[in-house]
Amino acid sequence: MADNNQESSNQSNNAEKEPERQYFLPSEVMQSFGAKGKEHLDKNMPSQFTLSLTAGSFMTFGAVFSVLLAIGIDAKGITFLLEGIGFATGYLMVFVSGAVLFTEVNVLLPTYYLQKSYWRKYKYVKFWAATYIGNIAGALFVALLIISSNSMTPDFTKDLETLLDNKMKFAERGWIGWFQVVLSGIIANWLIGMAAFLTTSARDMVGKILGTALPVILFVAGNFQHSAANMGYFSLGLFTTDNYAWHEYLLLNLIPASIGNIIGGAIFISLLFSFAFRKEIRK
Repeated sequence: MADNNQESSNQSNNAEKEPERQYFLPSEVMQSFGAKGKEHLDKNMPSQFTLSLTAGSFMTFGAVFSVLLAIGIDAKGITFLLEGIGFATGYLMVFVSGAVLFTEVNVLLPTYYLQKSYWRKYKYVKFWAATYIGNIAGALFVALLIISSNSMTPDFTKDLETLLDNKMKFAERGWIGWFQVVLSGIIANWLIGMAAFLTTSARDMVGKILGTALPVILFVAGNFQHSAANMGYFSLGLFTTDNYAWHEYLLLNLIPASIGNIIGGAIFISLLFSFAFRKEIRK
């Protein structure tokens, strides 16, 4: 009997010594998404718009950093890696600060509604629109601030023009290109949704950085069209080059990319994971 008690005591001590899990489970991440979506939705309009401006500003900072890191690099793989790392900075600032990004909202709010039995659709649309406009306004403000400071070099403008041409190449294909941007947008926000998923799952800052960076590097390397990221790039392009007009950026890229981003975030992140972990979430 004494031996059995000793064995039980040893097992208990060993269990206590097991390291604490360093990440949240997928079901816990989805619960966090729902809670964060509700938290954003319950804020008043001035707070929502302010956080949207902030997120848009971070997108332009990320765009600037991605171009700066890749200046003078000829190897495509290294270029994609550095551009992705640069832009991951913008997304990390959004995720950690609680700023409101349109494409992240496409993941958070559908998750919240899938966990509820009712829909406040009018409040959702109002918040969605405020976020979109706020992101654009924030991106434009930082772009104007940076260009007006005359801090950038001619090499920056040259590399930015190359990047913009790559993003706007779909416009040459007419309606087929327009729908290709939609498909590309689906992929882009699927990846950014996973960046948000991995960042939320991580319990320390190193994990959050890696969780953000890896999907961002992939979407940058694949030239997948993410409307929030493109807001940053296009805002800089408006003040540095006349190759494209504002309505071309909007109609030929941002609108179809946004449609794809909504589908990618709502279906491939919110719906699929909410369905897969529905039992755990209910508990």
